[in-house]
Amino acid sequence: MQTPKLDVPFRGLDDVVQFEQEPLDTWLHHKTIYKAFCDAARKFANKTALVVQAYGDPLGESVSYSYSDLLARTNQAGNMFLSAGLEDGETVSALLPQSAEAFFTLLGAESVGIVNAVNPMLAQMHIHGIMRAANTKILVAPGPDQNPEIWEKVCYLIDHMPDLKAVFVTGDGSVCDGEKIRSFSDELAKQPSDKIANLRLRGLDDMIGYYHTGGTTGVPKLVPHTNRMQLIQATSTAYIVGQTEKDKVIAGLPLFHISGSVIGGIVPLLAGVTIHIISPLGYRDPLLIGNYWRLIEKFGITILGTVPTVLSALLNIPVGGADISSLRIGITGGSATPVEVLKAITELSGVPMMEGYGMTEVASYSTFMPRDAAPRFGSIGVRQPYTQIKAVHLDNKGDFLRDADTDEIGVIVMKGACIMPGYVQEQHNKNAFVADGWLNSGDLGRIDNDGYIWLTGRAKDLIIRSGHNLDPALIEEPLHEHPSVELAAAIGRPDNYTGEMPIAYVQLKPGMTATVEELKDFARERITERAANPAEIHLLETMPLTGVGKIFKPALREMAAREVFDAVLADLDADFEIKMDNSPAYGLTAYVYVQGAERKDIASEITHRLGAFTLHHEVKWVT
Repeated sequence: MQTPKLDVPFRGLDDVVQFEQEPLDTWLHHKTIYKAFCDAARKFANKTALVVQAYGDPLGESVSYSYSDLLARTNQAGNMFLSAGLEDGETVSALLPQSAEAFFTLLGAESVGIVNAVNPMLAQMHIHGIMRAANTKILVAPGPDQNPEIWEKVCYLIDHMPDLKAVFVTGDGSVCDGEKIRSFSDELAKQPSDKIANLRLRGLDDMIGYYHTGGTTGVPKLVPHTNRMQLIQATSTAYIVGQTEKDKVIAGLPLFHISGSVIGGIVPLLAGVTIHIISPLGYRDPLLIGNYWRLIEKFGITILGTVPTVLSALLNIPVGGADISSLRIGITGGSATPVEVLKAITELSGVPMMEGYGMTEVASYSTFMPRDAAPRFGSIGVRQPYTQIKAVHLDNKGDFLRDADTDEIGVIVMKGACIMPGYVQEQHNKNAFVADGWLNSGDLGRIDNDGYIWLTGRAKDLIIRSGHNLDPALIEEPLHEHPSVELAAAIGRPDNYTGEMPIAYVQLKPGMTATVEELKDFARERITERAANPAEIHLLETMPLTGVGKIFKPALREMAAREVFDAVLADLDADFEIKMDNSPAYGLTAYVYVQGAERKDIASEITHRLGAFTLHHEVKWVT
């Protein structure tokens, strides 16, 4: 795959348009991810591709794989899956932590079939539903010696999926039966490594991955990825970030998340980057976070890439005497990053932070803050090459009415080579696309004269907690099962660490009683995704309703935001009042009305305290 030239600047939309003067086919002379990786492996044969640290010792011993080694393991994995009977249209699912085996599986499965990395923390019935929808015939998972909790789910899947052809297990192999349950390492070692035997002819539009979305009730939606989608994402992201074989990155995001598998896996590997796997837990490992700046120094990491919650955590870790001069840039996304966090991490790390925006449905990023221009904090930047983005007005059925004007809020829609062809489960495709193939993001935003995009809210009612997209129904439906509950509504409460925390409001049936703790326990036992457990439940005498009797969630969001901001400013040395209203430029906004105080000092203090939240605020003076 041709690598974008480093001397091509990225200062704004004009540079994106200039980059697009190169025909799209220039970047598609390889028709598959496998062929592109073979080319990268030949080019960077002796260069280190993967470095895997021993668990619990992030600064200690490690095992390294060159690009030649990784291609050999990819070929062996592909041959192993084919020898187990994998056929066209069939899928390899994986319940793996961050590990070399996870990368072997990702690359090997995409080479010969379809890969489906699944969040092992999901309820087993949902994992089963994902694998059924994906037409999974082979499963790769850790054995009980490595993760007993996941192994229990594997046993459930084996019992409920008799058509599984093979289960490859990492670890000591003590549970292997020599038939369906096999040792991953032993079977891999038996396979030829020089090439994939009987490699099927595949093209740009063949499916190579099924990635599940997060936080829905029932079985999550499955997003299909084609060779074309991932190849174009690799091209545009390498250009946007200026990525080359000189770069070194930390793999901290799980491979079931698109930022881990594509942005943290496929994209750097096609550019010759060295990937460091510090812990099987990724950024959930406190040892990784606590040693982050020392890891930058030890390994010469060049790109600080992570999600907003990790950035917030890193602000609490002193750089100390660590030499982090190897860093050249930072990238973040997954959910909105508070402006003050972006500013603080930029100052702490000494490198510009590029915030991007994307979705699983577009193979990850679709916008980025330009790396060669002054940041416009609060914006998600401009569109990436070969992706069109606009704001539109839709009717109440989701049908197109008109394009939004410049700086007018509308629904953000996208179209281009990275856009998915449609969800695997057909029932989810209703209203997924607007007319002429424009993908409905479900987000509200405006686009200014320079092409910068500013998100202002969400048309769809998701709660975004640390990058987890949570459907409120995950919380509402279990609460409605309680015999005392008449109405329940879940929203995202502003949070200066996670972006949003799920909370719920409940109206009890007349004459019935229930305590908050009782409702929390009841919901926790029934909620299938851990991140969706409500941090708070509030009992209301009367739920706010619309004129047609629907729960009016904007009133609940305003109530929650006002309570949070009131608490944060409670000891402010001034008289103030917070009013929530919609701004034509920023959507829901907290207006802080201040009376009788030194304007400069108080305004600075308010900005310091509220700047860590993604919800926009403005200070108003009462005379």
